Amino acid sequence: MEINRLFAGLGGLFGAAGIAAYAAAAHSTSGHTATIAPMLFIHAPAFLALSLLARINRAAYFGGLVLILGLLFFIGDLASRDYAGDRLFAFAAPLGGSLLILGWIIVAGTAFRRLDFRNQR
Repeated sequence: MEINRLFAGLGGLFGAAGIAAYAAAAHSTSGHTATIAPMLFIHAPAFLALSLLARINRAAYFGGLVLILGLLFFIGDLASRDYAGDRLFAFAAPLGGSLLILGWIIVAGTAFRRLDFRNQR
């Protein structure tokens, strides 16, 4: 079975970045790094699963793209606060969190056959 290489690669990168963030959190007094680590680490296996699901369901692919944007905004904002001393842009973290919620709802919706856009007749 073919896989979605983007999602598989991101799953690996999110896992590696999650471990690195856990290590950084162990040596940091910043609270944001401790929040970043589990967010990345939790999404790593999800993207490995999406690398399979996205090949057979377009809604899963779209949900994965929304999750990527959500992670970039949410984690990007927290990392920016820690390392640059300022937020990414106004409301970046809430936007990212909202996109993460939406992305997971879209992925959950793939359980319904009507969202399988490839096999519509």
